[in-house]
Amino acid sequence: MLISPEQCLGFLGAAMLITISPGPDNLMVLSIGMSRGRRQGMVFGIGCALGCLSHTLLATLGVGALIKASPLAFGALKALGGAYLIWLGIGALRSRGGARVAGADVPDERLGRLFGKGLLANMINPKVVLFFLSFLPQFVDAGRGDAGWQTAQLGVLFTLQAVVLFSLLGYFSGAVGAWINRTPGAGKWMDRVAGAIFVGLGVRLMFVR
Repeated sequence: MLISPEQCLGFLGAAMLITISPGPDNLMVLSIGMSRGRRQGMVFGIGCALGCLSHTLLATLGVGALIKASPLAFGALKALGGAYLIWLGIGALRSRGGARVAGADVPDERLGRLFGKGLLANMINPKVVLFFLSFLPQFVDAGRGDAGWQTAQLGVLFTLQAVVLFSLLGYFSGAVGAWINRTPGAGKWMDRVAGAIFVGLGVRLMFVR
């Protein structure tokens, strides 16, 4: 069964706000785009985004196995995930938002190599694995059937919106990077928005059933 429109819209809104908040991946996309060109920034960003599919697979297998083994264990995962999201949110809310974008000091590389670097950088990041295991289950509705299948759909949706947003970041890297650099408060307020989302999702995950 496909996820409901309500699940889709709620998840997509949160995912997009989280994706555009300052972080290593999107700042690197901007840096490469500013120093090497739009196409290079877009290719690197698409690689980063598609790396999310590996985390989606792990989350799908993990959530599916937990549901089959014990609904109680799934509840524990959601509670721990909620606590982790709250911790991330508090960190973002306390951040001073000093994000800046400088041209990446990397040699000229073929597009395929840049794509591979973006893909690998995301795939081997343990923080992204933990984030997916914490974030995706919140939007799983156990009453709608197979939790693993729902998790897979959510992960693919996250990946697709990341492909679009990272591609746009790469294409408009010069303008976006310059705006962040000349607007000291931009990173801070983006962190505040992301932090509020994380805390809200974490609280909902832990206490709303």
